Amino acid sequence: MTTFDVLLTLLIFIAALLYSSVGHGGASGYLAAMALMGVAPEVMKATALTLNIFVASIAVMKFYRAGAFSWTLFWPFALASVPFAWLGGWINLPDHLYKPLVGIILIYAAWYSFRTAHRQESHFIAHPPISLRLFCGAALGFLSGLTGVGGGIFLSPLLLLLRWADIKVISGVSAAFILVNSIAGLLGVMQTSAQLPPSLTGWVIAAVIGGWIGAEYGSRRLGNSMIKKILALVLAIAGAKMILTA
Repeated sequence: MTTFDVLLTLLIFIAALLYSSVGHGGASGYLAAMALMGVAPEVMKATALTLNIFVASIAVMKFYRAGAFSWTLFWPFALASVPFAWLGGWINLPDHLYKPLVGIILIYAAWYSFRTAHRQESHFIAHPPISLRLFCGAALGFLSGLTGVGGGIFLSPLLLLLRWADIKVISGVSAAFILVNSIAGLLGVMQTSAQLPPSLTGWVIAAVIGGWIGAEYGSRRLGNSMIKKILALVLAIAGAKMILTA
């Protein structure tokens, strides 16, 4: 195993650990790691979605068992997102469009991570209308498949901002949303000329171990604020690199 493989595997482990602690699959973290290490764009989307599926599955199980989930809130988002995530995954953007788009998403993820580093428990108001959840699910599903993120990085702030659930439930719903979108998005991606790297098995093992530890911790206790600030810095650097090298 080369130094490149060791370092990227370690970065994937760290991303899975941090993201799973808040119910995320870690796709933006994997994309950031691959961007920093210079992985080819045609490999990035399929790889991030694959890792997402494994880590999000663990997060769903952990948060569901901890009672941090709401089927009533979740199902309209998922119903509309799945076909659009497949469609987004099927669309293969050229590098000069894909890299800036992912860069913008990583910078947004950095802002969100930093902004919520000290967030407190929110007060649940009420579930939004089903029609609104269907619309949001379709839009977020398409964007998740198009870029290779699971969509949780967009769903979580939406639920948090509009106070549609408390923080623990938001984490559980986001994990399930990421899982179904990642599966649909990957099915769409594999209809194109997407590539999976030879080192994927090792990356999956690292992501599963990190995801298990993070989800076990996060389903019982929210993440550390300093960790989120460090994560925000890494995401911002990777996002800037994607935009500048487009």
